Amino acid sequence: MNPTTSKFTRLGLFALSLLSLAVLATSSSCATAGASASDWKPDPGFESLFNGHDLTGWQYKSGDKFDGMPASTDKRFTVADGIMTAHDRDRTKEPIRQLWTVRTFPTDFILRLEFRAGVNADSGIFVRSTQLQCRDYLIAGPYKNLKLYKPQDWNQIEIVVHGQTAHCTNNGELLENAMKIAADGGIGLEADRGPTMDYRHIEIKELPPGQ
Repeated sequence: MNPTTSKFTRLGLFALSLLSLAVLATSSSCATAGASASDWKPDPGFESLFNGHDLTGWQYKSGDKFDGMPASTDKRFTVADGIMTAHDRDRTKEPIRQLWTVRTFPTDFILRLEFRAGVNADSGIFVRSTQLQCRDYLIAGPYKNLKLYKPQDWNQIEIVVHGQTAHCTNNGELLENAMKIAADGGIGLEADRGPTMDYRHIEIKELPPGQ
C-alpha cells in the first residue's frame, strides 16, 4: 500500500471513531435526560401530586379542571418534559393565577417539591390557605440571606405540616418555623411575575395523627 494512502486511511478511521463516540455520547445524554423526566419516582412513603405529563389532578378555583391537558386553558401553566411551568402575566389585563390540587389535605403531611426560578421570578406555594413565597430569593426576597439557595438552578422546598402550623425549608435551610395555616385545604402554585418558574417532583406524605 502506498504510504500516503495508508496515512489517509488511518486518519479516516480515526475520524470515524471520533464521530462514533460523539454519536454514542449524544444518544446516552438524550436517554439520560429522557429518563430523568419520565422515570422519576416519589420517595418511599410519598405519593406524586404531578404526573409529569399533564395537569391531571389540578384546577383553578373558578372550577376549571385540567385533567389530561398539557396546559391550562389560558396557558399560564404548561407541562413539558416532566416540568410544570408557571408563566409571566401581562399586568395590564391578566390576573395572578393560582393552580390548586383537586384534593384537599386535612391530615398532617410532608410536602416536597423542586423549583427553578428565572431571574427575579415571583411565585408562591399555597399550603391550604397560606402562601409561602417561592421566588428567586436572593433578588426578589423575602429570604435574601439564604446560603444554600441556587440561583436559576433546582432547589427543594420541604413543608412539614402539624395541625395548623407549617415548618418550611429550602435545601434544608429555614424559611418559616411555624407558618400559620388553615385546618384543611389543598396545595396551590402561583403564576405571577416571570420570566418563568419551573416546578417538578411534587410529592406528599400524609402522616398519621401524632406522628
